Amino acid sequence: MATFDPDQFEDKYANYFPELQKAYKQAFERMNDAYDSELIHAIDQQILNESEPFYEGDQEFRIDLPEDPLDRLTAVLVDDEKAEKILQEYVETIERELQSVFEFDAE
Repeated sequence: MATFDPDQFEDKYANYFPELQKAYKQAFERMNDAYDSELIHAIDQQILNESEPFYEGDQEFRIDLPEDPLDRLTAVLVDDEKAEKILQEYVETIERELQSVFEFDAE
C-alpha cells in the first residue's frame, strides 16, 4: 500500500489507482451483500462509473456524483426514494472504504 500524500491525490489516477480500485470494489461487495444485486450493479455501472473521489482533508473523502444521478439509473425499476437512500449509503460506504484502504482508521 502506498503511503498517502494529500498532494499526490490531486493526480489520484496516476498515483493511487490500485487503492481507488480496491476501495470501490470493497464497497461494491459490501453493498451487493446487503441489497438487491441488480440495483447495486446498476448504480455501480450507471452512476458511480462517473463519480469522482476527492480528499477533503482531516482523513475525510467525498464522492462527487454526476449531474442528476438518479436520471441515469435506467437498468432497473426502483422508486426514487429507495434509489436515493441506497445511493447515499453506497457513497458513504465508498468514503469509508477509502479511509480503510489508506489506513486512516488505524491511526
